Amino acid sequence: MTETSPYVPPKVWKWEAENGGKFAKTNRPIAGATHEQELPVGKHPLQLHSLATPNGVKVTVMLEELLEAGHASAEYDAYVIKIGDGDQFGSGFVEINPNSKIPALVDRSTETPTRVFESGSILLYLAEKFGAFLPTDHAKRTEALNWLFWQMGSAPYLGGGFGHFYAYAPQKFEYAIDRFAMETKRQMDVLDKHLADNRYMAGDEYSIADMAIWAWYGALALGRLYDAGEFLDVTSYKNVVRWAEEIGARPAVIRGRKVNRVNGPLEDQLHERHDASDFETQTQDKVAAE
Repeated sequence: MTETSPYVPPKVWKWEAENGGKFAKTNRPIAGATHEQELPVGKHPLQLHSLATPNGVKVTVMLEELLEAGHASAEYDAYVIKIGDGDQFGSGFVEINPNSKIPALVDRSTETPTRVFESGSILLYLAEKFGAFLPTDHAKRTEALNWLFWQMGSAPYLGGGFGHFYAYAPQKFEYAIDRFAMETKRQMDVLDKHLADNRYMAGDEYSIADMAIWAWYGALALGRLYDAGEFLDVTSYKNVVRWAEEIGARPAVIRGRKVNRVNGPLEDQLHERHDASDFETQTQDKVAAE
């Protein structure tokens, strides 16, 4: 697309070729499995199949927070789904998430194994299952859910919008980047104004709303997302930075960020997680040294 040769949409769109970009080889306009691939099953009732993207981090942070809080039955097996390789289109994964997106959870403690997909649904499922990280007070619970669903509705503008056009698209389009940078900064301002008067998203109680929003907007505020911190002037959102730093220092959050991570420093990559001791013995720096 150029100024001298503008794109004119056809009357009926057809998928005829890859459109370029980082995920072009796995993107397609149809659902369903592309190949047979069974999922492994570990020893714990909770089975997570995921990757340490922001959506995946939400759930591993929640599971580690549950364990940190003493919920021993929240022990889990975490297996990596390499979305760049198309693992999400394997028959086993599609069976537990027909939308082929990570993360997906199977709870085998129920009479019939329960599949749970969509990160917000998983957070709510675990909060209700363990009675944790969701306020019981009616007003505070509602506020936490308000912000949980705010994140679910807002993050596509940050990820699929700004992140795609700023970091992944095969060409830089000023209109698209400006459009989604403006919306991302508006969202950061929403958070900054709210956190000026609240320690956490639902007031004084840390909740699944914080976990969900931190994985995206906390990462952005800390300069970890799309290498866009300077471009978006994230340090100017001082209340978001304060909140992001506080949550990022929690031991469970530090551990949760490592699970299913396949990039970055080797000491921060724990490809699979089956036991708490894996953080000491199975990160990629330890594995590589064997």
